[in-house]
Amino acid sequence: MDFSGKTFWITGAASGMGKSVSLLLARYSSELIISDRDQAGLEQTASAIAAMGKKVRVVVLDMSDSLAITSAAGKILAEGIRIDGLYQFAGISQRSLVSETPEENDRKIMEINFFGVVALAKALLPGMIANGGGQLAVTSSLVGKFGFPYRSAYSASKHALHGFFESLRAENNGHNIRVSILIPGRIQTNISKFAIDKDGREYGKMDPGQANGITAEKAAVQILKGLQKEKKEVLVGGKELLMLQIRRFFPAIYYKLATRIKPV
Repeated sequence: MDFSGKTFWITGAASGMGKSVSLLLARYSSELIISDRDQAGLEQTASAIAAMGKKVRVVVLDMSDSLAITSAAGKILAEGIRIDGLYQFAGISQRSLVSETPEENDRKIMEINFFGVVALAKALLPGMIANGGGQLAVTSSLVGKFGFPYRSAYSASKHALHGFFESLRAENNGHNIRVSILIPGRIQTNISKFAIDKDGREYGKMDPGQANGITAEKAAVQILKGLQKEKKEVLVGGKELLMLQIRRFFPAIYYKLATRIKPV
């Protein structure tokens, strides 16, 4: 993937990995479309990109509203804008037990992390095919590869992304649609702060493990290297990524470790 002179749409761009990837990608691309529900944070990202002398467009999006997502995409495409890449980082996590989590919380997480992501990809996919190809990247998680305590709906939403986008990739191989699934471990972002508890309220603090993770800026470097190489899965993080190998080759050890997670 050559980023130069291309147009990319990035969600979750007001903070964290989405913001860091936007700022790094702006060095190469000709134009960025950035989205988030946080308009103030989004404007800050846009100002930083504009200061580089690059074109940037702000589209405020609530990823729980699929109709609004489809409408916003339609307006962009109606202007004749060609989208070369869609990189999706927006999402929400949780900190609650299965037994205490109401179904409405499960549905909220699935709407944002899965259905919203799918809605935007579906809206842009036909145009990419018509234009001869494009690149899609979606953000999963380590717990998109295995279950983890206090993350049941979050983990399920990320598992769903793997199934959907691997299917999309297989169906569109002949259309030059490249799909990368990003698998971050512990990254210093606000995702745990904005995670919802059993009552649907913000968790409000950063997990200790996450606080010791790599910065969003370092994560962005790893992500863009993986996207340049068009890797089907891009691992992002530090030594915690070893959990993937433990789960794959030593499942008994994984099962034992998973039961030792401290209560939130």
